[in-house]
Amino acid sequence: MNVTHPPQEKVERARNLIAGRWELSQSTRFGDVYNPSTGAVIAKVPMSTAGDVDRVVQAAAAALPAWAETPVVERAQVMFRFRELLARNADELARSVTREHGKTLTEARASVQRGVEMVEFACAIPSLIMGQTLPNIAGNVDCETVRHPVGVCAGITPFNFPAMVPLWMFPIAITCGNTFVLKPSEKVPLTSVKLGELLIQAGLPEGVFNIVHGDAECVNALLTHPLVRAISFVGSTPVARHVYETGSQHGKRVQAAGGAKNHLIIMPDADVEQAVKAIQGAAYGCAGERCMAGSVAVPVGNIADRLVDVLCDSASRMKVGPTDQGADVDMGPVITPDHLRRVSGYLDIGRKEGATIALDGRTIEKQGDGFLLGPSVLDRVEPAMKVASEEIFGPVLSVIRVADLEQALALGKNCAYGNGASIFTRSGWAARQFKHHFNAGMIGINVGVPAPMAWFPFTGWNKSFFGDLHIQGNEAIFFYTQQKVTMTRWFESPQESHQDPVWRSGKM
Repeated sequence: MNVTHPPQEKVERARNLIAGRWELSQSTRFGDVYNPSTGAVIAKVPMSTAGDVDRVVQAAAAALPAWAETPVVERAQVMFRFRELLARNADELARSVTREHGKTLTEARASVQRGVEMVEFACAIPSLIMGQTLPNIAGNVDCETVRHPVGVCAGITPFNFPAMVPLWMFPIAITCGNTFVLKPSEKVPLTSVKLGELLIQAGLPEGVFNIVHGDAECVNALLTHPLVRAISFVGSTPVARHVYETGSQHGKRVQAAGGAKNHLIIMPDADVEQAVKAIQGAAYGCAGERCMAGSVAVPVGNIADRLVDVLCDSASRMKVGPTDQGADVDMGPVITPDHLRRVSGYLDIGRKEGATIALDGRTIEKQGDGFLLGPSVLDRVEPAMKVASEEIFGPVLSVIRVADLEQALALGKNCAYGNGASIFTRSGWAARQFKHHFNAGMIGINVGVPAPMAWFPFTGWNKSFFGDLHIQGNEAIFFYTQQKVTMTRWFESPQESHQDPVWRSGKM
């Protein structure tokens, strides 16, 4: 029997960025970084030690005083230069995302663009960070508020968006006057390295932005380090809970975005063809590896049979294959061989629980040794099944049939998660009921993926988010700054009364 082996690529070795210098970790443990399209190992990533983390955090702390005192306009100018470098290198960044994650090049380019928009938002921070003033709030007393940076901030990012999610975090944090430590996913460290290189080119001072690679040991060292003041996290719900609880116990601000089980409600009056296009993009875009993926389709009433038929026919014609050579495909591989086995296993779990495999993505014709799985549909799923309640994070769509909108709303009420949900309808009344009553933080009306853009917060609910201030938008500025209130009074002469005008008694 002939045995084929994945093609070998040049194996890189990821380095940490410490005070403007790229350095090898002290660790003796390394992980593999795959090209998911070929199955080849393309890099080794160090599992940095607590000692590595301390050196990185100390570098960020040393850079903090000077950077915090740098005028906000000058900090924004660095972001303007960074934005131009991102635009100039957008295609290279997208190809890096495709190579280490497996997204199609179109998806990778779109994710880079979403990240660029966050940098554009950060460029406007001089106008967004301004405080408030009220002269003569009491007799000859003026009051003002000013926002200050919180200190050293850390970002712990997932594998599914190697460029976009880090760009959700550090541009705002840095422009607000903080220094930053990025811990990218050990599965996709290479794109973050490119972002660090571009920040250096943009003229960011040494130590303001740093990178440390690693796994749980590295994460826990950041969560407990006394000099880290704020933690931003995106990943699975169990880890998000751990990050929130551990970071909070150690006195840090934490925003931790977790997993999801997003519902797509299809009303009987919906345009089936248009709904299927949106559902297909929501369920199978980025191979289903995103926290805003539409993972549960909920046809209402007699639309179910037709919807499932049209959906399976359309999804079965999607082109699935390697993405690293720019091939014209609709969907690429999942991230690792272990993840491929995990996601594929949910099809068997669903069948054992009583669901019907209406479309089996395991039957696609494989090309090479990449981690490929085609679009899959599990029909006649019941709410109590694992495939209805657990985050699969892959191209598997569950279909739960319900009789009316009230039952559809009940699915959201009983769901542990609460990231997003969408409805497809021509009825303003149904859309309004859904918008007001579905138990999720991000709502779409005839929109498949209701993920907000940079100017609005990413508002997950329930077990999809732990913390108070969300990622993106003005909430991110509030998260990365702390507010100071100053009351001012000046005396014209020593003879003036020193009675406190704020606390003086008055008529009731």
